[in-house]
Amino acid sequence: MDMAEELPLFVLPMILLPGEVQHLRIFEPRYKQMLDDCLLDEKNFGLVLNDDFSKVNGWDSPRKYGCEAEILHHDTKGSNHFIEIIGKRRFEIDEIIEPSLPPFSDESMSDLIPEEGIFPDLESIIAKIPSESDNMKLYISAKVNFIEEEIEFSENKLDELENIFRKILAKIGVLLRLDEHVFDDWIETQISQIMYNNPYSAYTIAAMTVSDPETRYQMLECNEGQTLYDMLLEQLDVIEI
Repeated sequence: MDMAEELPLFVLPMILLPGEVQHLRIFEPRYKQMLDDCLLDEKNFGLVLNDDFSKVNGWDSPRKYGCEAEILHHDTKGSNHFIEIIGKRRFEIDEIIEPSLPPFSDESMSDLIPEEGIFPDLESIIAKIPSESDNMKLYISAKVNFIEEEIEFSENKLDELENIFRKILAKIGVLLRLDEHVFDDWIETQISQIMYNNPYSAYTIAAMTVSDPETRYQMLECNEGQTLYDMLLEQLDVIEI
């Protein structure tokens, strides 16, 4: 692991895996501030599964492992921001940096409680931050250690994964009602791009086939090739059945 770097965190009840593309709608003031910071500085943020049994200044804490998110596209519609992101490096949180203010449910924020589901403007919220505060950010940040990917599968393991993945892609192709003359080409393209031209192939396959957040989190935190392979194979076997 490299020296810890500071990273803004988007703490959600979902998992982003390396190589996975996701779309997010941003409407909370704290995450609007985070998005502004990321776009202005051209930097990435971390997406982390929330831990609703642990709190950071009243907010759900992030779990230990997360995935760096790169913004591919940004669009604004009314008061909402829509972004397309792709998962990059996995990371482990070393130190959490608390946000400057608690949630609106906190008694100290009672004068800013949203009415009819409308959040106060960002300037009004920032004005609540004590002048002596060292942190002017409304979102959680963390010092993180990025994980160098060292997981590689043998040729036999790749062949086994490919065979099962082909069958799953065939099922997906039927559901998508692809024309027969493009069906085989579509499968070969998916296999080539995902299995052999992708440094995150195992995670990309998992992103397409595994929906349970806890299972995805176990894959995200896994640093041992055989364990990740066994987990992925088990999930693919279930889908194939």
